[in-house]
Amino acid sequence: MFESRKPLKGPPTLVTMPPADGRPFAGDTWLHQKQEMNDEGIHKEVKHFVCKLCEESFIDPSELFNHENSHIGQKMFNCRQSSKTFTYAECFESHKVIHTEEKPYACKHCGKAFATSGILNVHERIHSGEKPYTCKHCEKAFSHSSSRNKHERRHTGEKPYACKYCGKAFIDLSSQKRHESVHTGEKPYACKQCGKAFTRSSTLIIHGRIHRREKPYACKHCNKAFRDSSSRNRHERSHTGENPFLCKYCGKAFLDSKNLKTHESIHTREKLYACKHCGETFRDSSSRNKHERSHTGEKPYACKHCGKAFSDSSNRNKHERKHTGEKPYVCRHCGESFRESRIRNTHERRHTGEKPYACRHCGKAFTELSNQKRHESVHTGEKPYACKQCGKAFRLSSDLIIHGRTHTREKPYACQHCGKAFKDSNTRNRHEKRHTGEKRHTCQHCGKAFTESSNCKKHERKHTGGMPYPCKYCGIAFIDSRELKGHESIHTGVKLYTCTHCGKEFTRSSALIIHGRIHTGEKPYVCKHCGKAFMDSSNRNKHERTHTGEKPYACKHCGKAFGDSCGRNRHERKHT
Repeated sequence: MFESRKPLKGPPTLVTMPPADGRPFAGDTWLHQKQEMNDEGIHKEVKHFVCKLCEESFIDPSELFNHENSHIGQKMFNCRQSSKTFTYAECFESHKVIHTEEKPYACKHCGKAFATSGILNVHERIHSGEKPYTCKHCEKAFSHSSSRNKHERRHTGEKPYACKYCGKAFIDLSSQKRHESVHTGEKPYACKQCGKAFTRSSTLIIHGRIHRREKPYACKHCNKAFRDSSSRNRHERSHTGENPFLCKYCGKAFLDSKNLKTHESIHTREKLYACKHCGETFRDSSSRNKHERSHTGEKPYACKHCGKAFSDSSNRNKHERKHTGEKPYVCRHCGESFRESRIRNTHERRHTGEKPYACRHCGKAFTELSNQKRHESVHTGEKPYACKQCGKAFRLSSDLIIHGRTHTREKPYACQHCGKAFKDSNTRNRHEKRHTGEKRHTCQHCGKAFTESSNCKKHERKHTGGMPYPCKYCGIAFIDSRELKGHESIHTGVKLYTCTHCGKEFTRSSALIIHGRIHTGEKPYVCKHCGKAFMDSSNRNKHERTHTGEKPYACKHCGKAFGDSCGRNRHERKHT
């Protein structure tokens, strides 16, 4: 099944140096010096075998031999089963077990079996905590030399592995191979359980753990387990606060290189990853892969609690936290915890005031990338995402997905307090705050508290008189975009929302929802003073003011206060 080819070159010769350099002249001398250093317990690596092509030095002649073959592209080991060739014997041996599935090397600590002794040795360092390989630039320690070497190249900027198709360079061979497969389209490693194919055997191995529910990499701080070491390492940095990857444009630091690359594309506006079905481009491969599943309908990630399937692991993980109640992401300013890092990060920006996403047309800044994109489309008027059922177009693909649930009646987000389900997570989160009574957003003018920042801003405009949303038909201005949208439908006559019970049409989805409660009898808004229930929050709020005596609506002519805006508006007409 397997064969090896004889090398075209002889073994490397020992490089001789003048006596002043301090290096030996013969192999016997080198062996004697190496043994002498071992007896003294000195761990410094003395490298006497030098590559004739690039002058890199090695301790062992076999290491030099393998290295020189990598220069000339000589691949001496050929797998007959897959026709794949290898330069190094150890890579060939590791590859063979994909076909044989033989794992003769067992860990003495946990019993886990491995294909090669080298992989076993690296694994056992997880148990021992041994990290014998130290970076010469920053002293960071690693469990195996390849990780140390890859890390050191981040300091030096060295990228020795170039794509043979386009010349793009990479810091490690695996990244180069992964990139080259984009050119060739080759995916030789297929999963036996689901048939999914991969460009690399290591990716297939990690994928296989999804089916086996195996998570061999545990966090040393909290013992949370992961399928691969890179995810574990990224998670551990959330404990240590380490952000080793710096943006070369603005200096912002990130936990991992993938997030850095995605962030830098915001500066460059570069989108490298194209969907093979529709051509849409993305800043990172994970977003592209997730998008492609919307074409194929593939949902490979299943919830271990209820079996529900998801198109990507992050959504599956977020869903599973609904079962467990886990909120692992903690705000470093106030200690509030969240199910998702994205929500935690957005929340922290409310403390810091940071708005890293700026509109390229007018410079307006936002705390979230999705809000920036939605805003920019106001300038361009572009709505590239159209609903196949009703033709309605949207600026963001996420808005189209949420809209689609109006047709399918799917409500995947359930309230953890009462079980009520919602089409999107934002509406569910707003609803849950009614149970908790949480009101984090306070009006800077009168101190009134709100559950949502948008409602707080809308309220503050009543104090300032700001009405930034003018109607394009008649010029009347409104406090928020939702009121503007409802008003403009009076001009257009468009009523997109139809009641399934009686056929009545509405210009706004919120009006349809409130109307639907007439049929269902639902009254979800309860007065906290007397328990009386209402179909909508505005009537509940108006009622509660009869208990508190609050009159927040003041006449702009004489200052007389009213409990609701309708009473204030009727009164103001007397002045005019």
